[in-house]
Amino acid sequence: MKWIFFLMICAAAAYADNQADIEYARVGDVSLKLDLHRPQGEKPPLIVYVHGGAWRGGSKEDVPIGSLLERGYAIASVNYRLSTQAVFPAQVHDIKAAIRFLRANAGVYHINADKIVIIGSSAGGHLAALVGVTNGVKELEGTVGENLEQSSDVQGIVSFFGASNLMTILSQSTPKGREFRIPALKLLLGDTPDKKPELAKLASPVAHLDKKDPSLMLIHGDADPQMPPPQSDELAKGYRELGLPVTLIVMPGSRHGGAEFYDDERTAIVSKFLDKVLH
Repeated sequence: MKWIFFLMICAAAAYADNQADIEYARVGDVSLKLDLHRPQGEKPPLIVYVHGGAWRGGSKEDVPIGSLLERGYAIASVNYRLSTQAVFPAQVHDIKAAIRFLRANAGVYHINADKIVIIGSSAGGHLAALVGVTNGVKELEGTVGENLEQSSDVQGIVSFFGASNLMTILSQSTPKGREFRIPALKLLLGDTPDKKPELAKLASPVAHLDKKDPSLMLIHGDADPQMPPPQSDELAKGYRELGLPVTLIVMPGSRHGGAEFYDDERTAIVSKFLDKVLH
């Protein structure tokens, strides 16, 4: 699957100025980097993309939304400390540091960072949603990076088949899903959610909702064996209860990822959401 995403970025490269391995912060000896893909034109609006990989794998080179470059959006694909390197909330601290860096250096990189939409897939979808609904939450803002005067706020969120409630995710999982999810959660939290209830709550987007949260789009397959579809249902329900703008797209028969999530039809739907949020 990774090679497909690489080809998508290459196909869009004719439209873009690509800059790889931009260091946005350091934590001890760890250099945190992002790749910036910028379409032709002056100061395009910005998407921050968060890769998946069960919080313990994946890379900023995995950019399945690369076709959005052709629609005029810059994409900053962010690496963050994986759960094999640091437990939660390090991942969110890093992503928020990347957003602050991009705002501070918008002029340098010729992007419009006044408004930002964050998009993520799988574990990245969970982190994107969490970053998006925790603007100003001290425990999750962290002190990573040199641009602490900048805001880490985003104006929109797109979560592809991501988690929203780590307190319910295991009860919603199939036995096969639990085999995959329990080790991943232990790495992320330091133990299972029932053993780390306060941290599991802090890591759950549904626990942070308020009326100031940005517009949200959720895309989830109803046959997903890894990330229970009720995770997206819970977040959509929380948004609706607060009267917040939310769109939940359920893809019949789709599982956990696949080219259909990033095809022309889905790209058009996401692009329409971006146009509304960023313009």
